[in-house]
Amino acid sequence: MSKEQRAAVDALLRAAPFDGSRTPEELRAAFVALMADNPAPTGVTLTEDSLGGRPALRIEPQDGVTGGTILYFHGGSGVFGSPATAQHITGALVRRTGARAVSLDYRLAPEHPFPAAIEDALAAYRELLEQGVPAGQIVLAGDSAGGGLSVVTTLAARDAGLPLPAAVVAFSPGLDATRSGESMTTKHGIDPLFTRRSLEQVGAHYLAGQDPRQPLLSPAVLADLTGFPPLLLQAGTNELLLDDSTRLATRAAAAGVDVILDVTADVPHVFQSFTGSLDEADAALDRAGRFILDRLATVAAQAPTGF
Repeated sequence: MSKEQRAAVDALLRAAPFDGSRTPEELRAAFVALMADNPAPTGVTLTEDSLGGRPALRIEPQDGVTGGTILYFHGGSGVFGSPATAQHITGALVRRTGARAVSLDYRLAPEHPFPAAIEDALAAYRELLEQGVPAGQIVLAGDSAGGGLSVVTTLAARDAGLPLPAAVVAFSPGLDATRSGESMTTKHGIDPLFTRRSLEQVGAHYLAGQDPRQPLLSPAVLADLTGFPPLLLQAGTNELLLDDSTRLATRAAAAGVDVILDVTADVPHVFQSFTGSLDEADAALDRAGRFILDRLATVAAQAPTGF
């Protein structure tokens, strides 16, 4: 893996550090500008769609769907971002799996604070089931806040008595609104993008004064993961949110969940977004693709057959 590539990514992020004091409108515009440099995904088709009463972006392999369905949630602290800003990661998963992806444009704070995004995500999952897509052929995935949303939507689905997806994939997920992980301190200055203060500032839009000590806001420290499907957590050692993943992995293992904690050295938050320019990003997405394919195949093999 290339030290030069990692240094270039670090320098790029340090040149435009995240400023949580900006207005939501400023944060949204800045994020669009940042992600605009990413090339459009290749080998896939992009179609405007809707799911669960919300707009969505459907991404499919150009040579036809051969896998299941990935319900994808973009990052952005629950305040900014869209399916378009995440399309390069989503497209990379589609190419690696042959699955179709439906990337949800869930409602954002502060106009729609917690739990609006979870309500939208759960409604989208319900509609997939109502369309006849088997739960065992659905994978929930996302990055950053969207990675957290993939986890808590699964918890909400379980508590609602719905059949659970085949797996959950979370890239650098935000899983602790209490910001109590040790990495919030130990990675200060090492993380090229975030500070504790900036995360608290933008997180306040999503919390809207609500207590962060709730399982759907801080699953890394409060969630009961009993019955959770297989889980892949990917994070970098250079991010403040590292312990969100490590602590959820510990809770998952203690609950008997099949969990993979996949930590890559010397890379930042959602390093997978640098696919095509960072070797570690492509390698991590390769591993995520194999995990998705393995889980879809395993569930399909376990499905009852007729006589």
